Amino acid sequence: MTTPRPSRKERIPLWRDRVLRTALNHADEAGLEGLTMRRLAQVLDVAPMALYRHVANKDDLVDGLIDLVFGEVELPTADLGWKAWMRERAIAVRQTLVRHPWATGLMESRRQPGPATLRHHDSVIGKLRGSGFSIVMAAHAYSVMDAYIYGFTMNQASMPADPGLETSEVAAAMIEQFPAQGYPHLAEFTSQHVMRRGYDYGDEFEYGLDLILDGLDRASTAA
Repeated sequence: MTTPRPSRKERIPLWRDRVLRTALNHADEAGLEGLTMRRLAQVLDVAPMALYRHVANKDDLVDGLIDLVFGEVELPTADLGWKAWMRERAIAVRQTLVRHPWATGLMESRRQPGPATLRHHDSVIGKLRGSGFSIVMAAHAYSVMDAYIYGFTMNQASMPADPGLETSEVAAAMIEQFPAQGYPHLAEFTSQHVMRRGYDYGDEFEYGLDLILDGLDRASTAA
């Protein structure tokens, strides 16, 4: 009686979307720095050369990843006025970047933007232009909004944090390291504001967002 040969492990076919989504998960877990074509091939259990049928190189891979991130941003419904629309869009972009922090500094860096990226930009410009913004004012609005969204998100991600501790507890540990009399304003700000239980720097985002939108509203009316 012959012993049956063990069946070969069935391989899941590769396609571009599977490659990109696997790379996206890896980047979210370990950052983009450690995402090499060789490492991605190992995760997918394929030979490295097999990847090149679906992505041309690392740049093409990153282009695809950024397009996936843009595709996750849920744009507001068309019936909203421009101010409410831009506010919801800003919040949606930030929420997406919080899920994919490695992408924040790359969102506007791609020379070969994908269809989701192009649709996103076209929708934002279209909303502003359709609401009466001139080309110049639309450019100003888009620039200041994205500078704020990306800048705030990067700033928050770079702040010192200690897993399991609230911001107030981290601030309390920091303030112990410098004399209050030497830095009285910083000590007052930290002890009376940042160290309040439940304080979350992320809550500042919408306050600043509304300031920018109010300023754009005034500027667009005066233009």
